[in-house]
Amino acid sequence: MDTHRHPVFCTIVPPHLLDRITLSEDTRRADIAQRTLEHDSLQRTRRRITTVRGIAPALAAPVDERPEGPERTVYDAEHRTRLPGTKVRGEGSEPGQDATVNRAYAGLGATFELFRSAFGRHSIDDAGLPLDATVHYGVEYNNAFWDGRQMVFGDGDGDLFLDFTVSVDIIGHELAHGVTQYTANLEYYKQAGALNESMSDVFGSLIKQYTLDQTADQADWLIGAGLLGPEVSGVALRSMKAPGTAYDDDELGKDPQPATMDDYVNTTRDNGGVHINSGIPNHAFYLLATDLGGKAWERAGQIWYDTLTGGELGTKAKFSDFARLSVAAAAARFGDGGTEHQAVLKAWSQVGVPTE
Repeated sequence: MDTHRHPVFCTIVPPHLLDRITLSEDTRRADIAQRTLEHDSLQRTRRRITTVRGIAPALAAPVDERPEGPERTVYDAEHRTRLPGTKVRGEGSEPGQDATVNRAYAGLGATFELFRSAFGRHSIDDAGLPLDATVHYGVEYNNAFWDGRQMVFGDGDGDLFLDFTVSVDIIGHELAHGVTQYTANLEYYKQAGALNESMSDVFGSLIKQYTLDQTADQADWLIGAGLLGPEVSGVALRSMKAPGTAYDDDELGKDPQPATMDDYVNTTRDNGGVHINSGIPNHAFYLLATDLGGKAWERAGQIWYDTLTGGELGTKAKFSDFARLSVAAAAARFGDGGTEHQAVLKAWSQVGVPTE
């Protein structure tokens, strides 16, 4: 399958959270959330049309023309929504005065470096794909997204959400959707979609840990720490350590993520709960990584990467499919019956996902 022909439009802030904000008594907050939802819905429609037409992202340069390092370009949308915008920083150029541009550039580099150093992957497509990002997208746009071709960051409303480049794991999360797009190409619906989201949370967290040189026990296991405004009662968008505890706020509502299959959410919203039920495989990875200890990308991350890229994970995979294949991946890389193999079995058992 030519997987790069089937991109999906993936946002960091889930629609169910924005839906909640549209009910706010604060008309400004409600209006901004509504505009963001309307924009995201339009983008998803455009992405589906592009997919039906079979229009693929631009191809990477021939092998002999690719640089060894990343090839980053950051654009400024200047608060419009036409992409990519005006080029403001290219690969190798010095930092400018715009902190948002600098954070986006650094985040693209951090993502490239984690995948290259930890997994031997050469950019998102493993073929040197240039990494493009657009900042200052729209007016008070409360989201960031991967559109199948590039990263796009809103500035937030400065109230409930701050600048979407503020946390490197957000950047890594969205770019990791590209890795999934070019590998297992998980369908963005129900459990396959929740796995798609979880892969991005896992690798987004690993990118942050790699950048900070943290061990599993030192990491916060939060996705989007620093993104929520100072008056919001919450610490992040999601918690891999304790799904369901990232926020509990009058405007945002309560974090709905389950940690185990006992609390799996059956819903028709959010493409069948892709941002909600991702808490279950997220928690399984956290349990595995902290059980094994050390640098999470070295063993736990390697097992997840092998599972995602091994060629056996179907586009409609369920949690049990990923669990079974991850057990096999652990045995293949680290030995049947070894510490890693047993730890994977234990982690999935703890969240109630069968491995056989």
